Amino acid sequence: MAKITKDTIIGDILDIAPHTAPIFLSIGMHCLGCPSARGETVEQACMVHGVDVDSLLEKINANIAD
Repeated sequence: MAKITKDTIIGDILDIAPHTAPIFLSIGMHCLGCPSARGETVEQACMVHGVDVDSLLEKINANIAD
């Protein structure tokens, strides 16, 4: 599977790896099904939610690799 980057759309991540949803929920991204979340990049979502993008990417990529 390709590595997730800060430019990856959250909706695309959820389409290919729905098991990552709890990671997003755990950092306060509770609106995963709303139009904004489906079209936002990881970096955009992190800015809105005050989350370190590199830390989140590390968690997501580790989860996908498992």
